[in-house]
Amino acid sequence: MGRSVQKLTESVSLIASKETWVEGLAIQQLIKTSELACMQHVAGMPDLHPGRGYPIGAAFFAVNRIYPALVGNDIGCGMSLWQSSLKLSKVKLDKMANKFKQIEQPLDETWAQTIAERKREKGIAITGFDQALGTIGAGNHFAEFQAIETVYDQAALQELGLDSRYLQLLVHSGSRGLGQAILQEHIRRHSHQGLSPEDSEFSDYLAKHDEALRWAELNRELIACRFLEAINSSGSLVLDVNHNLVSPKCINGTQGWLHRKGATPSDKGYVVIPGSRGDYSYLVKPCAAAGDAADINLFSLAHGAGRKWQRGECQGRLAHKFSREDLYLTALGSRVICGNKTLLYDEAPQAYKKCATVVGDMVDAGLIEVVARLRPVLTFKTNGECC
Repeated sequence: MGRSVQKLTESVSLIASKETWVEGLAIQQLIKTSELACMQHVAGMPDLHPGRGYPIGAAFFAVNRIYPALVGNDIGCGMSLWQSSLKLSKVKLDKMANKFKQIEQPLDETWAQTIAERKREKGIAITGFDQALGTIGAGNHFAEFQAIETVYDQAALQELGLDSRYLQLLVHSGSRGLGQAILQEHIRRHSHQGLSPEDSEFSDYLAKHDEALRWAELNRELIACRFLEAINSSGSLVLDVNHNLVSPKCINGTQGWLHRKGATPSDKGYVVIPGSRGDYSYLVKPCAAAGDAADINLFSLAHGAGRKWQRGECQGRLAHKFSREDLYLTALGSRVICGNKTLLYDEAPQAYKKCATVVGDMVDAGLIEVVARLRPVLTFKTNGECC
């Protein structure tokens, strides 16, 4: 492992070089979380930043106990990458930007059969949240068309079936109100206490959690289908990875429960580490040798660039430098669609770390190899007040 691995305590590790800025509160939250009952080890990623009580960009390994509050309210939040059938040479940004007027509305009846069939195939029985299926949501969720700009491993790209001549689509969303309802019910009954296998509600939470994962995956699929349809394109799914979840895992011979809160699994194959809307994203391949350091990074990677500034303070920091119009075009020449003023500033590129720094830390730690760099073409957040 390189210089990007820091041991903060015997049970707390941080994958970040000394030059990578990590807010002190996030480190405090990471250490505090390591003190929870039955917690064996916690690992912060280079995108680590503070959350509501628990840090985001981290993994937590506990024995004989799960902590739903560590997974959070957006169970199954994650990324899916699709390759479209539209060649980059055919992209007209001005025309494309006008194709998403109705993209946030609930899916109409023409989608009903598709939704019913896919829910049945994925074993999703819950019906109370169908209106939200196929919608992005607020916060840092997005749909972004991208171009493969630089290829570092052509063989890996071919293995995934990717072709740099075609437009790519990266979707970031999760379980919307479903995950929120599951967490709220748990907090109402148990506050932030975890659950052990002996508790009557242990299996019940896991069943709901697993269904929310499948719901989130379907949500990303439907979002992608809507955006591809809007540009008169078809597409193929390249990868889909969840960032917020808890799952059984054996680490160094110990069976336990691995919680990820804004952390990308390194044991599921290729993943995308997205930058901000004005920065590059990176397609990476987890290193096989990284499994030897499982107790350091807990089979996890960064899930993005990571916030540098808290939401709510970004407009005050940026409004005197950048007008709203300034933020609709990025330094990389990409277009931004975001009709919500607060969100436009909260998700500005300046509010995030440089993705190359985050990726570089993981390369230095021997956790990943970079396959390709992707440039944003058009990032969609919301046409107006997002829900």
